[in-house]
Amino acid sequence: MNSADTTLAPASSAPPIRFVLISLSLSMLLSSLGTSSANVALPALADAFGVSFQAVQWVVLAYLLAVTTLIVSVGRLGDIFGRRRLLLGGIVLFTAASVVAGLTPGFAWLIAARAVQGLGAAMMMALTMAFVGETVPKERTGSAMGLLGTMSAIGTALGPSLGGALVAGPGWRAIFLVNVPLGLVAFFLARRHLPADGKAGGRGRARFDVPGTLLLALSLGAYALAMTAGHGRFGIANVGLLAAAAFGVGLFLLVETRVASPLIRLSMFRDLVLSAGLSTNALVSTVMMATLVVGPFYLSRGAGLDAAMVGLVMSIGPVISAFGGVVAGWIVDRLGAPSVVAVGLVAMVAGCFALALLPGIAGVVGYIVAIAMLTPGYQLFQAANNTAVMADVAADRRGVVSGLLNLSRNLGLVTGASVMGAVFAFAVAAPDIAGATPQAVTSGMQATFVVAGLLTLLALGVAAGSRVLGRARVRLRNAP
Repeated sequence: MNSADTTLAPASSAPPIRFVLISLSLSMLLSSLGTSSANVALPALADAFGVSFQAVQWVVLAYLLAVTTLIVSVGRLGDIFGRRRLLLGGIVLFTAASVVAGLTPGFAWLIAARAVQGLGAAMMMALTMAFVGETVPKERTGSAMGLLGTMSAIGTALGPSLGGALVAGPGWRAIFLVNVPLGLVAFFLARRHLPADGKAGGRGRARFDVPGTLLLALSLGAYALAMTAGHGRFGIANVGLLAAAAFGVGLFLLVETRVASPLIRLSMFRDLVLSAGLSTNALVSTVMMATLVVGPFYLSRGAGLDAAMVGLVMSIGPVISAFGGVVAGWIVDRLGAPSVVAVGLVAMVAGCFALALLPGIAGVVGYIVAIAMLTPGYQLFQAANNTAVMADVAADRRGVVSGLLNLSRNLGLVTGASVMGAVFAFAVAAPDIAGATPQAVTSGMQATFVVAGLLTLLALGVAAGSRVLGRARVRLRNAP
């Protein structure tokens, strides 16, 4: 980002865009670190508190559930009551919860602190993209979205390595306490440089949809639990949670047609760009989760790498994302979002089928080559899709649409962890993956990425179909 002082009208009162983007980038980095760094500490936390593996998983699950269930609601609250004050509140919550998590004497307090951390992260994630639409000129939106994608990738890449170093050095408490100075810097920058909220009167007259919010949060929570509870075993409890989620969504849709100020206006989904953007985002996130779920098993059991080498190879994708995000945004600004969405998805299709083919031929080298094809495609898709969806959103709905984008991504990740993991386990065809032969693990990975390639082809079809239908609508509208 090098045109530092371009500002929106009125120029005299708007802060320089470089400082706005630094503020938003740090908020995105914090929320991403909160997701990725805690995983490394799970064994240490299980030992420290004397709890089981199933119990310690809630350190991750509490954060994930809070983000997933609340991200749309906090986006809408930002639309109504002011994005700046809500983003500042999210940074404060995240930072304070990090202090509690780092100093907690008991496991229950740690889980509660992680849930509050997730609430703060939901505020930061939902409102950063909304601020891009409010503060960045349209011709530079792609670059800004690419930068946010880069910061998210840096957080994802840095989390495991930083978390591992902190657990090995100062101890597990440091992985939470390290967020505190970062949170203070983020708060200072955001408070100083983000544009002030407008008068509350205009936005404040819109009422907040409490019943819709509760129904959506409960439904999303039930779905997330259905996909994650059981740790790979899908039993009667999972089916019951899925049924509860479906029933809750039905009630939510009914409520949204009857309240004066709905959380989500169902008419929004007539917009083909929005509907296609959300559905393709969920499909692509499901596919990308397969690399995180299946990749470590292939590298350790199929390719025979030790833990250090597995970590090194697994970091290649996030490192490519970290360097490629800004470039992807620059390409979006010059070629246009719809074209880049298609290019990104085509590259992802090629990467998925390469993952199904090349490791069986060239081993780890083939895996790395395939990841190097898949990851840039994902970065192109993400920057272009976010830009397309947020481009023409009304000012009073930017928060909720940004929340929906993040929600579709999270639902894809949650679904991918369960579904793609189940596909892999089925394809390995062994009672215990730990005891499967390297050939069986490699075959399982190949089958998983054939399915991933088909899902990406479906996403490409949805994107292309929405573009064709959109053009047809325009021709009909302009017909004499």
